[in-house]
Amino acid sequence: MATQQAVRRTWARPLLPVGDLFAFALDVFKEIPRRPFQWREFFDQAWFVTRVSLLPICAITIPFGAVLSLQIGSLFNQLGARSFTGAVAVVGIVQQAAPVATVAIVAGAAGTAVAADLGARKIREELDAMEVLGISVIQRLVVPRVLAIAFIAVLLNGIATMVGVVGGYSFNVLVQGGSPGAYVHAFTALAQLPDLWVGEIKAFVFGIVAGVVACHQGVNAKGGPQGVGNGVNQSVVISFVLLFVVNTVLTLVYYQIVPPKGL
Repeated sequence: MATQQAVRRTWARPLLPVGDLFAFALDVFKEIPRRPFQWREFFDQAWFVTRVSLLPICAITIPFGAVLSLQIGSLFNQLGARSFTGAVAVVGIVQQAAPVATVAIVAGAAGTAVAADLGARKIREELDAMEVLGISVIQRLVVPRVLAIAFIAVLLNGIATMVGVVGGYSFNVLVQGGSPGAYVHAFTALAQLPDLWVGEIKAFVFGIVAGVVACHQGVNAKGGPQGVGNGVNQSVVISFVLLFVVNTVLTLVYYQIVPPKGL
């Protein structure tokens, strides 16, 4: 009997961090409606996320759009459907490339800083002191950071989408010799407004996930400075894994709700 219990504990041990993260996320969502909301902390974090993420997002989205146009343009040229390059490239940027690139940068730049900041406060026992004073760490520090990351991710996704579309158009027309009229016509014929909405929804959900993971790793940091560093590294890895899982689920749900537009 004792052996069976030991085996069960061994198998369940990898699931404990998943349960802790899920419970932490529920606590965050429960504290969001609580007043007073920490507006100053929210705006400070929103400005910080914007400052460290804006230029890298623009820099990474231009190659995304160029590579996507190159790949699709070359393939469609072989198939004799070169005029549809614009539609597929733009829809791919709006639905997939821009949200993923946006939150990858936000999680890598801002998320690591949030995890390091909260982790440093944890090992200095500042968070424990707040709890002793009756101040909720989640309501005071975590909620403003999570919402700031999600809100700024939506805004930055709009900028990334615009930059990616312009970059893909310029690359297709100037480098591949495509027709500007055919590019725009194919995009307007096959793309639809829900494609833009799903991109923004993905950015918001991805931002929530990245913020929750970063704050969870920071608040639960252990083992001194080395533990903080390990938590920061783990926050990036976990955020990226959850990012692609959530992206797959949202894409499947989207195509079940909104059918593709035909010619």
